[in-house]
Amino acid sequence: MTGAGHPRPGTGLKDPSIRRSLALFRAFLHEQDDPDTCYSLLARDAADQVEAYDGPVAGRTVVDVGGGSGHFTREFRRRGAHAYLFEPDVAELGGRPPEGAVIADGYLLPLADGAADITFSSNVLEHVADPQTFLSELARVTRPGGLIYVSFTNWLSPWGGHEWAPWHYFGAERARARYRRRTGRPAKHTLGENLFPHHIGTTLRQVRDRDDVRIVSARSRYWPFLAETVVKAPGIREVATWNLLLILRRCHP
Repeated sequence: MTGAGHPRPGTGLKDPSIRRSLALFRAFLHEQDDPDTCYSLLARDAADQVEAYDGPVAGRTVVDVGGGSGHFTREFRRRGAHAYLFEPDVAELGGRPPEGAVIADGYLLPLADGAADITFSSNVLEHVADPQTFLSELARVTRPGGLIYVSFTNWLSPWGGHEWAPWHYFGAERARARYRRRTGRPAKHTLGENLFPHHIGTTLRQVRDRDDVRIVSARSRYWPFLAETVVKAPGIREVATWNLLLILRRCHP
């Protein structure tokens, strides 16, 4: 674990920048054949973003909700955080989950109110049927004044259909059928079961109506320039944002 007095590893890439976006895109191209490299880079990038908004994570409690095989948890621990992984699907943990990983549903986390300084959720919301209940639980376990990091791939993003994107624009069932014909295996995601069509405009309105959090930033997670500006353009943002990142601050009661 990295102590507060040691240098923190990062990507060394300016955010936003074309160079950073290209590096992430190249990593995503190898997600299937080299997932460790892909997700290690993404984890360093996400931790850089958290620290840019909230300062060094060393010595702080970070709750990673839905973090899969634990790349994000391990990165926060490398930076000296007390990081804990809560993942609902045991299959997603892989062969070497972080020590202390807990199988838990994001709707009902086994944590006391205000237990976390930072609550982190990367690309989970699109897999949640009830995003408002999920966000309420993230807010509940975050201390007043603490940070909440939530990103998700919105449905009309070019990657909204996940492994069967961008053919989801022509209908989910058609896209799934095409994926099976092309690969010879069924798609991992099924619309309405483990993938849900959430939209940026709706999500922003719902979050702004909440009284337990306030928005610090609503931006594209990967966009190479004007990351907050693209999110402010109704209509086009549903395609151009790619992936919405919400930086939220837990309100004081």
